Amino acid sequence: MGTLWFLLAFLFWALLHSVTAARPFKAWVRRRVGERAYAGFYRFFYNVVAVISFLPVLYLLATTLPGTILWRVPRPVSFAFLLVQGIGLIGLLVSVWQTDIWRFAGVRQVVRYLNGEPDPEPPATFVRNGTYALVRHPLYFFSMLVIWFTPVMALNTLIFNVLATVYFYVGALHEERRLAATFGERYRRYQEEVPAFIPLWRLETGK
Repeated sequence: MGTLWFLLAFLFWALLHSVTAARPFKAWVRRRVGERAYAGFYRFFYNVVAVISFLPVLYLLATTLPGTILWRVPRPVSFAFLLVQGIGLIGLLVSVWQTDIWRFAGVRQVVRYLNGEPDPEPPATFVRNGTYALVRHPLYFFSMLVIWFTPVMALNTLIFNVLATVYFYVGALHEERRLAATFGERYRRYQEEVPAFIPLWRLETGK
């Protein structure tokens, strides 16, 4: 029963996250609150809702799913796994910072709105250097390093990792379409030159 509740909580979060990121829903909100208020607050509240709605997933992951240990990586190999996880965490921080962490969180838009900026939403920038020269989706790539290179794999962790990986892939498909529509030929050339998820592996998610 605990596994069912966890799956329902994760599916609810994934559906809510996807719907609120979709263009039709954003257009509906824009019509209701106006362009300036939308540009100033939507990204911030989108992130807040995403975090709050993910808390039940984490709670159920920790308390209700079976915690049977499936495998345990012995020392000293486990130290290598921890090192990879550390690289993943650093890569996540660098990737978010590259895309303007305050804009990513929506804080910059709120500040610009409160300061009376006529257009609170800073223009989107096309980033392809740093970690984005390694893979097109470094946030997903480094997240997968963190979740999959755990030295101790329990059943609940495995279920979560599989669901998260599927969601990363599906999310990347939608993100690629949006970026191609925003940046046009520049992004299509980027797709041809840089792998999607795995460095040096030509895995295309946009085609």
